[in-house]
Amino acid sequence: MATSANWTVIFDDKKIMNHSVKQDNGSPQSYVIEDDAFWNDSKFSNIWAIQHGTNPASDEVEHRDTTPHCSYAEANLGDFSEFTNRWDSAHLNQLQLDWDNDNVDGESEEDKIARLGARPTSYSS
Repeated sequence: MATSANWTVIFDDKKIMNHSVKQDNGSPQSYVIEDDAFWNDSKFSNIWAIQHGTNPASDEVEHRDTTPHCSYAEANLGDFSEFTNRWDSAHLNQLQLDWDNDNVDGESEEDKIARLGARPTSYSS
């Protein structure tokens, strides 16, 4: 697989990883995307994993069978935003949940906004 990618997609795990956003432990932020219709699209039937965002020459698609690895462009899988949009949506949900659960006893909503900023309403990676 390509190294230093911005994104990793693991099909068996239904997982999309953004290497530029880190969790508290330093590992890339990843989300399991429960959307069987998406993952079962026939264009993904022979795909094991994708490393994307290094550069077009080293983006890599790994196949399940003996098909040689190829670039994302050569795999003809469509726009990579299919993955990033799903990750962005999951990440926004997590940011909103974190905001909603970060409470201080007796704190007004105005105080919470002053402490945390406004509740996130959008996210784009």
